[in-house]
Amino acid sequence: MLRWALVACLALLGGLAKARDEAAPHRRAVSVVADARIAVGDRGILPLYVSRPWTQPQSDITRVVLVLHGWLRNADAYYKTAMKARDAAGGAGATTLLVVPQFLAKRDVKAHRLPPEILRWTLEGWQGGDAAIGPQPVSSFEALDAILAHLADRALFPALTEVVIAGHSGGGQVVQRYAIAGRGETALTQRQIAVRYVVANPSSYAYFSTERPEPAIAASCSGYDRWKYGMADRPAYLATPTSAELERTYVGRRVIYLLGVRDTDPDHPALDKSCMAEAQGATRYERGHSYAAAMASRDGGTPNHRLWDVAGVGHSGDKMFMSPCGLKALFGVAGCGEDP
Repeated sequence: MLRWALVACLALLGGLAKARDEAAPHRRAVSVVADARIAVGDRGILPLYVSRPWTQPQSDITRVVLVLHGWLRNADAYYKTAMKARDAAGGAGATTLLVVPQFLAKRDVKAHRLPPEILRWTLEGWQGGDAAIGPQPVSSFEALDAILAHLADRALFPALTEVVIAGHSGGGQVVQRYAIAGRGETALTQRQIAVRYVVANPSSYAYFSTERPEPAIAASCSGYDRWKYGMADRPAYLATPTSAELERTYVGRRVIYLLGVRDTDPDHPALDKSCMAEAQGATRYERGHSYAAAMASRDGGTPNHRLWDVAGVGHSGDKMFMSPCGLKALFGVAGCGEDP
C-alpha cells in the first residue's frame, strides 16, 4: 500500500512539474509577429522589424544595430527597447537603422496562421544555431548571415561603416555563439564595415576547453561539454571548422560582455538550471565573469573583448540597453568609461 502511495505521489509531482513546464512563458505563442520579411536563400522566410524600408537605398545610414530577442521570442518588445535606446543616444542614433529578427516556434506559426514558408524552430534550438524544423533545416545562424549579406549591399547602404549585433538573455546566447561561428561578418569587413557583438546577461556560454568554474558539477554532468555549452557535438552549421579555428575567429572579433550587477538570482525563472549551465556558475553575473576570465587566461588572451558591469541593473533587457554602458555598446555614446 505504501509503495502505491509513493508511486501516486511521484506521479502527481511529475504531473505538476510537467504542467508548470508547459505553462512556462516561452511555451506560449507570441502575441505579435514582426511585419517585415527577409528570404534566407530559397529555403525559408524570416520575420523581422526594420526601422526604415531597407529594400530601398538609405544613403545616410552609417550604423546598423541588430538586436536579438530573448527566450520569449518577443521581438516587438525588443524593437521598442531598441527605438528608445536610439532616441536616448541623440545624434549618435540619427543615422542608425534598427533591425530586430524574430525566431518563431511551430506554435507561433500555427497560432497566427502564417504561410508555410515562414521559418520555425524548436522553442530553444534557435539560441544555439540549430536547424529550423520547417520549412527546411536552416540554421538560425544562416538567417543572421542573410541579414548581414543584405546590409553589405553597397547599392542599398553606401555610407554604412558599422554593424552592431546585440542580444540580451536568450538573445545574448545567440550573439555569443554567432560571434564564434557566424560567417556573415566576412561580407561586411570586406567592404570596410566594422562589426561588434554585444552579449548581455546570457544564461550560458560556449567554452573552448573542458574546464569549468564548477568542476564537481561538470564531472557529474555527461553533457556539460556538448554544444551549446562546449565544443562537442556541434550542429551542422559549425561542424566543419575545428574548435581551435573557431576560437581563433572568436578571439579576433570585437565582443562586449554587458553584465547586470544585480543579475544574481540563482533561482530566476528564466535562468538555465541544467547541469551544463550550473557547471558555469550559480548566476548569470557569476557565469559571465567566470567565462571572460577563462577566455582571457587562454593563449593570447582576448585583446578585442571587453567586460562592462552595469550597476544597479538585474535581468532586464530594457534597463541594460538604456544604461550608459548599454548606449555606449550600441551607439558609441560616451559615459561608460571605455571605448567600445
